[in-house]
Amino acid sequence: MVPEPWLRGPIPGVHPLIAPLLRSFEQAREDLAQFTEGLTPEQLWASPHGFGSAGFHIRHIALSTERLMSYLQNRELTVEQMKALRDEAQPLGLGREELLAILEKALREAEAVVRGIDPATLEEPRAVGRKRLPTTVIGLLTHIAEHTQRHVGQAIGACKLSRLAG
Repeated sequence: MVPEPWLRGPIPGVHPLIAPLLRSFEQAREDLAQFTEGLTPEQLWASPHGFGSAGFHIRHIALSTERLMSYLQNRELTVEQMKALRDEAQPLGLGREELLAILEKALREAEAVVRGIDPATLEEPRAVGRKRLPTTVIGLLTHIAEHTQRHVGQAIGACKLSRLAG
């Protein structure tokens, strides 16, 4: 049995303060693949008891990661990102493979950026959102990791509720 990603040791060539985000993405991929297995599009987009659907949470992880990576790179959100943010809660009815592909694309793009971060920049300031709220490079990396895991947990709960609802 393979241990959870955080127990797989250092990632060669990656600073130990940057690696937890990459391990978080590994955990997200593995957990979401496991818990969405066999679910229909209807189950993925169901909102049992008014909770967010698994589809919403998976898509939200992808889209929010893209937005947060923009801030990490000192960029403003694009018009496309702003539109996606406004439309994010709309159920798409996508199937499992399509949702996981959207997630995979976002995580791979983020990983490429994260692997290129100079550890000497971890304390550099960054600004988030229209209000330009202050944080740092390490603050954003930490938030992206914890935000990803929060929504993975919610997606898992939604998957379980959808299975129970039939």
